[in-house]
Amino acid sequence: MNTDRRRFLRLTAAGLIHVSARPFLVAADEPNDPRLLVRQAADRGHTDLGWLDSYHTFSFGRYYDQRHVGFRSLRVINDDRIAPGRGFPTHPHRDMEILSYVLAGSLQHRDSTGRGSVVKPGDVQMMTAGTGITHSEFNPSKGESNHFLQVWIKPAMRRLQPRYQQKAVSADDKRNRWRTIAAPEKGQGLVTIHQDVRLSSTLLEPGKSLESVVERGRHAWLHVATGEVVVNGTRLAAGDAVATSRPGALHVTGRQTADVLLFDLA
Repeated sequence: MNTDRRRFLRLTAAGLIHVSARPFLVAADEPNDPRLLVRQAADRGHTDLGWLDSYHTFSFGRYYDQRHVGFRSLRVINDDRIAPGRGFPTHPHRDMEILSYVLAGSLQHRDSTGRGSVVKPGDVQMMTAGTGITHSEFNPSKGESNHFLQVWIKPAMRRLQPRYQQKAVSADDKRNRWRTIAAPEKGQGLVTIHQDVRLSSTLLEPGKSLESVVERGRHAWLHVATGEVVVNGTRLAAGDAVATSRPGALHVTGRQTADVLLFDLA
């Protein structure tokens, strides 16, 4: 048994990583950082309902793998595309922090708090489901498809008061820099989240580089929403992700203009 496989099995047994039914892989032509675990886009779960084309980073709906059900309090990253004029009918949620991050098109939101809005690229939408909320989401366009990330994070407390937040961040505000879009402390992020999580995003141009340090006792999940980057020598394209629970620096360099999300988790 080679060294990499022994290390992989040791980390799995210790509960430090979740694995999917298929192995984590890294790009064969790039050097890789042994601290990083890679989740490739092609290995995600997939749901195709005709009007909805969705890829699941973690177990969701009919896609279930007991070894890959989340990462710390991060429970869902769904990469969703909704056909014109279609969408999710009214449905309930409880005890979950739900963030929508629109990449293309628009998303019409309505919920039982009385809020109704259209979410567009650059908007950050956060919904606290708490004691219970119902909502619907659909693509209001007659000709343009919608592309968005649906992110679920388990809150630190149950039975919170349902709440809706929506803020805008410009491309220039996150261009080649990390912009905190969600944080537990009021005012530290665009929206407030009920969990010890800090979510940052960047729009990273080719050749530009950023660094983020993973502190001891913290955990990082980096998801490439669009474009292509290199993280500590590992090449990642849209839908790919890396995770680490070991302290150290993440060096991110753009290959193609990329929209990247970075979760700093307890």
